[in-house]
Amino acid sequence: MRQTGTVKFFNASKGFGFITPDDGGKDVFVHVTAVERSGISGLNDGMRISYETEPDKRGKGPKAVDLQPA
Repeated sequence: MRQTGTVKFFNASKGFGFITPDDGGKDVFVHVTAVERSGISGLNDGMRISYETEPDKRGKGPKAVDLQPA
């Protein structure tokens, strides 16, 4: 299910960040590989974004994939 949210922070040098979902749930992890696959040049704090979620392979909760500007 597609969701929308706001980039809480993204650290390009470390390659990850978090998105605060509009529905008020827990922040969603986003990895630099998802940003690269989406074709977005980068994420900035406060940027509006839409995304899908999938389980993280390490079992740490959902991660954002298929990013698109909102």
